Amino acid sequence: MNSRIKRVTHVIFDMDGVLLDTEPLYTVAIQNVVGKYGKVYDWSVKSHILGLQGIEAPRKIVELLDLPISPEELYELNKIQYNIVMKDAQVISETAKVVEHLHKHNIPIAVATSSYEEIFHVKTAKHKDFFTLFNHIVCGGSDPEVKKGKPSPDIFLTCASRFPDKPLPENCLVVEDAPNGVAAAIAAGMQVIMIPDDNLSAELRKDAHLIVNSLDQAPLDLFGLPPFIS
Repeated sequence: MNSRIKRVTHVIFDMDGVLLDTEPLYTVAIQNVVGKYGKVYDWSVKSHILGLQGIEAPRKIVELLDLPISPEELYELNKIQYNIVMKDAQVISETAKVVEHLHKHNIPIAVATSSYEEIFHVKTAKHKDFFTLFNHIVCGGSDPEVKKGKPSPDIFLTCASRFPDKPLPENCLVVEDAPNGVAAAIAAGMQVIMIPDDNLSAELRKDAHLIVNSLDQAPLDLFGLPPFIS
């Protein structure tokens, strides 16, 4: 057994790329905007912004693509596109099965997403019943307690504090897909299961406690959680 892995009592899920298959939709939305300036939003750019919160993502895109608009302008243009394409977001079935499994076994679970609350509702409109399984949702982009976005630990510490029994960070397991999210969870003193994009380099995966291709493959019992049997 990996000596870094300890027993936990609570599980916190990132949303984009973990619960919802939104990453391809983000690519479409942002390309719809930057394409008008003759730019391409590909993996070389995307890998730098996964997990960034609020204005930080457009700021990085403007910098990397040398766009002739401000981060604020890009943010507003992106938001228009998100409201169009994110209505089609689908739940990732492998993760959903594990969420339902943990809920059935009374493991406290929550969501910590960098999204603003407004876009969260757009993304989850077709999946309201599924999101009732979680104890609470933290939308880092608009939550007043989340002062800094990932890779800062604020969102995960805030999320942990809102469980009724307020677990210690060391008792929380985070499920993430992005390097910034993994860094944020580790900065918060939590363990991380990572479900990385196939394009992500080994260097950007190395800090996760466990790496899996899909969450239903994760040996949850290593963390003291009820094992999931598919």
